[in-house]
Amino acid sequence: MIARIMGEGQVRLADADLTRLNELDNELLATVESGDEEAFRRTLGALLDTVRSLGEPLPDDALEPSELILPTADATLDEVRAMLKDDGLIPG
Repeated sequence: MIARIMGEGQVRLADADLTRLNELDNELLATVESGDEEAFRRTLGALLDTVRSLGEPLPDDALEPSELILPTADATLDEVRAMLKDDGLIPG
């Protein structure tokens, strides 16, 4: 799966990584629904850090379609809320 963190570029993630990412995505969805800004910041940071650490960066000139688009680390709760789908940011 190809993921893009807005403003940072793309990474390739293994399918096996999706379980951990979905766990964090579910936590993020809960923090957005609760409106808890501190928990939201912590969880968004953990999700993005996990994507960065597990993902293999693609070259800057690569033009792969992104299957997953994630917000920047400084995105607001409202900005992330607007990006969410029924099952969060990550499908599945």
